[in-house]
Amino acid sequence: MTRVNIEQIEILNTTKKDFLHYHLYPRLNRKQQTFVVLADTATLMHAEKDRIYKQIVQSADYVVAGGEGIISAAKYKKEPFKERIEAYDVMLDLIKFAQVQGLSCYFLGGKDYINEKAVLEVEKMFPEISIAGHHHGSISIEDSQIATNMKQANPDLIFVSLKKAKQEQWIATYKNQFQKGMFIGVGDSLELLAGEREQTPRNWKKLNLEWLYRLLKKPSRFSQTMRKIGFLLRLVLNTTKLG
Repeated sequence: MTRVNIEQIEILNTTKKDFLHYHLYPRLNRKQQTFVVLADTATLMHAEKDRIYKQIVQSADYVVAGGEGIISAAKYKKEPFKERIEAYDVMLDLIKFAQVQGLSCYFLGGKDYINEKAVLEVEKMFPEISIAGHHHGSISIEDSQIATNMKQANPDLIFVSLKKAKQEQWIATYKNQFQKGMFIGVGDSLELLAGEREQTPRNWKKLNLEWLYRLLKKPSRFSQTMRKIGFLLRLVLNTTKLG
């Protein structure tokens, strides 16, 4: 497996199709416990300032490039990724696979009403899907009761949609209590499913301008966006010097 090292994090270089068919689907069929990180710029930024979080990401079975910033950074390293693998798309493909294979899904995250709407949308899109359970994301990582209830539900797929870093921290805290399960942090995917957040048009994505589209839609993101751009510029400059 080819990987690209960015900030000491090994990121699998593959396409979504190959990732699903050669890695995730076989592990689901074997009921092999799996931890997946769909990394973006925020992942790298948090890993830089939080050593424990960085170790959590490094411990994942798979880290793939889920954000446009990582794609751009890899180009400057002259190790371009084959494809950006977005959380929302991966989640829908996995749910479809679960329906066909008779596997069950659990959805953790989002505000209470968003979680409810997202699950209803899943049931509408995939009428034969087995929902093992769901819970909103207004939780404390220290609250072990959610993991206890989830374990009793025995899901095959656990989609965790919490704030960046928190979702991976939750998974790392509790995944070893389970005999099986594919744990995957999906960011704002439940909001997209629930229709509470608009997807970026593909034309903007092709131009690597998703950040600008989101900024225009929500100007309050300005300072956050500038921090991300500053981080990526520093990453690129450091890579150029090393080269």
